[in-house]
Amino acid sequence: MFKNLIVYRIAAGWSAAVAQVEESLAKAAFVPCGPTQPLSLGWTAPRGSAHGPLVETVAGQWLMKLAIEQKVLPASVVKRRAEERALHIEQTTGRKPGKKQTKALRDEAMLDLLPLAFTKQAAVPVWVDVKHQLLMIDAGSVSKADQVVTLLVKSLESLVPMLVHTAESPAAVMAAWLLDGSAAPPFTVDRECELKSADEMKSVVRYARHPLDTDEVRQHIAAGKLPTRLALTWRDRVSFVLTDALQLKKIALLDVVMEAPGRGDKADDAFDANAAIATGELAPLIADLIDALGGEQAPGSVVASAAQPVNAPASRQPVPA
Repeated sequence: MFKNLIVYRIAAGWSAAVAQVEESLAKAAFVPCGPTQPLSLGWTAPRGSAHGPLVETVAGQWLMKLAIEQKVLPASVVKRRAEERALHIEQTTGRKPGKKQTKALRDEAMLDLLPLAFTKQAAVPVWVDVKHQLLMIDAGSVSKADQVVTLLVKSLESLVPMLVHTAESPAAVMAAWLLDGSAAPPFTVDRECELKSADEMKSVVRYARHPLDTDEVRQHIAAGKLPTRLALTWRDRVSFVLTDALQLKKIALLDVVMEAPGRGDKADDAFDANAAIATGELAPLIADLIDALGGEQAPGSVVASAAQPVNAPASRQPVPA
């Protein structure tokens, strides 16, 4: 159900009923792009059913989905159409269009071509853990997550999400795990890693399907390269890749989880089961991960820098509920 997660803390003081959220999201429900509209964003039913609720509650978790539709219009096509118009103007008037007119010709060409353009659609699952005041967005980049957060904040009054920061930087802790040859329980290090130097060379070393408890990896870290990505497994139940920006990528529920009983065959039953299983596994994983990174950073405090000497992680602190 979730492939990537970017985690936000919802600022204290926000609360809302499901009915209120449903009503607010309905004001920004997804509508396909108009003929000359290059991009459209809006909320759609998480189950994928027409006219379904925009907020689903499963096992106490709230699930939403942002739909994104974009017109695919290659810049080269727009440029060619604009050049054809510029050439026509030059042939009929005897003068070349200036910079201002050339820009106007590009804009006109885009408006003419947009109704003929193909569209591509994407959907971004959104998960709110109301009990722990966390917002999780299934996005592969912060820029994509920002689109979701921007519309969510416009839709839900007084909602203030902030990226979660931990007391210790993920890069420093991942480096300590690699130097030690093992991660802090309940995590184990897998066989994928990316190391990058902080100097002007920005040297990168990538390992895939390769053991990481080796002297070679330790030598790279000793030479100043720090992990930007590290594959981990949590409690032999969930595998994922942790980044230095505290993003979870390539999330996969392992067989021991997916073979659990209780998964129905009907679409609605399958959605509920998948949602309950995914959130039931990932919520404690996120709590354990924040704990392993020294706990959540208190507002105004300083995160342990990855540029500092790498030692074993500091004693873990409880995660704020």
